[in-house]
Amino acid sequence: MPDMPWNAVYEAIEPYVVRIATPSGSGTGFLVSRTKGNLIAIATAAHVVDQAPYWEQPIRIEHFATRKSVLLRQADRAVFLEEDRDTAALVFNVGELKLPSTPPALGPEGRFLKVGLELAWVGFPAVANVNLCFFSGRVSAHRPDEHTYLVDGVAINGVSGGPAFWNGGNRLSLVGVVSAYIPNRASGIVLPGLSIIRDVSQFHDITKDFESLDKARSVQSPPQEPPPTERNEPPKQPTRFRK
Repeated sequence: MPDMPWNAVYEAIEPYVVRIATPSGSGTGFLVSRTKGNLIAIATAAHVVDQAPYWEQPIRIEHFATRKSVLLRQADRAVFLEEDRDTAALVFNVGELKLPSTPPALGPEGRFLKVGLELAWVGFPAVANVNLCFFSGRVSAHRPDEHTYLVDGVAINGVSGGPAFWNGGNRLSLVGVVSAYIPNRASGIVLPGLSIIRDVSQFHDITKDFESLDKARSVQSPPQEPPPTERNEPPKQPTRFRK
């Protein structure tokens, strides 16, 4: 079957996407799970939200398609962090957010895209953070031990946590989370590099065992001091974006 046109893919993914804002910065997230009791999980990059649990900061979730938002305080959410992969999930009651009743399909566990296939992703770049922007690139390499794709495409501030998806055989599949960007500094100046996309293995059925928010909060990641931001990291490290 032919692939969907990319404009149709953008329209299909838009209802699942949210902007995530904290006192420390902002990023992107997307719906990955929902229970019959309206408990939902939003996927994002860990560095977008990792300061909020430690400092007991609020997190605002803004649904792009409807322009509705909710403010989640410490007691209103459970946060699950995978710092090594730079992925995270926010679990909370959907409340007034008009998110779809059925989450999008995630890439199957244990299967990965081949080098050369095209990925696309969306997010809210700092240069136009009221707009949900579309990006694309091809898989340059896959690092299974790091749950990572290296992709020949652009990722910039505010897009961290956005969904990366594959459009193959007229089937849309969410396969990753935008994590970071590695610029090319080999010549001494900053040149275009590669984006880091983490796979979605953390998010399969993440809410299935949670009967309530209290149950989710009882097993969430314990608050820990977050790692330093990119401003304090050596230049050769991937750039993780905080607005």
